[in-house]
Amino acid sequence: MRQPFAKIFEEDEDSEINMTPMLDVVFIMLIFFIVTASFVKESGLEVNRPEAATAVKKERANILVAISPNNEIWINRRRVDIRAVQANIERLHAENPQGTVVIQADKKSTTEMLVKVMDAARSAGVSDVSLAADNE
Repeated sequence: MRQPFAKIFEEDEDSEINMTPMLDVVFIMLIFFIVTASFVKESGLEVNRPEAATAVKKERANILVAISPNNEIWINRRRVDIRAVQANIERLHAENPQGTVVIQADKKSTTEMLVKVMDAARSAGVSDVSLAADNE
């Protein structure tokens, strides 16, 4: 026998779409993209690097130190005093023991400041210290 129209309509009001599986998938995708994303690290200062014919691109530079033309030192977008460079590099190296130090020295910065930063990096326990340069 046929049911009246009102009875069919009442049954449809109780049915709803379960959103839980869709939300689970969205959260799993979000976690996947966060874990696999690569974040670009910057020293916080744009420098004019010297040119070098033998410059080789380094893929994994984790600790970037910039030296400005007026010998200011920048690490992680913060200006750092020369006396605090070693402590900052030690902290960053402790977070990532496989990390390397790349010094981005401006053309007009002094060699004295470059050597001080390199000494601080070596004193912090980092043996792999590189100098950034542009290819000709």
